[in-house]
Amino acid sequence: MKIAKDSVVSIEYRLHLGDGEVVDESEPGDPLEYLHGHDEIVPGLEKALEGKTKGESLKVVVPPADGYGEIDPDGVEEVPRSEFPAEMEIKPGAILSATDHEGDEVDFLVKEVKGDKVIVDFNHPFAGKTLHFEVKVHNVRAATKEELEHGHAHGEHGHDH
Repeated sequence: MKIAKDSVVSIEYRLHLGDGEVVDESEPGDPLEYLHGHDEIVPGLEKALEGKTKGESLKVVVPPADGYGEIDPDGVEEVPRSEFPAEMEIKPGAILSATDHEGDEVDFLVKEVKGDKVIVDFNHPFAGKTLHFEVKVHNVRAATKEELEHGHAHGEHGHDH
């Protein structure tokens, strides 16, 4: 079966940013499973996997526009220190999370602490970066009716909500 919209795909992958140093990868023996065509992986990788079959291996270079996007200057904000819990230690390089206006949890990077101001960055850590994937297609199957209704893969043993 070829990878196409509404197929469940499992892949083993390694990701580096051009220097060969792996920054993310699937766990050995535990491939990433996703529902193809439902925006669950970066668009450039999804497009490259279209039409591939079980057992195929490929290397894919994904530019920022087809990955995590360009760096958005509006994603960097100055926040009063008083917005954080008083006991919280805030250091540059820390990745923290907050709840946005829709109630979703979002991660952000502490870029700098300047007195009573904290400079935070809501851009994805890989925004503005070219992504280099090494991928092996582990399996491809048709999605179940339930997976299509829920909009994500449930795995071989089903899924609890």
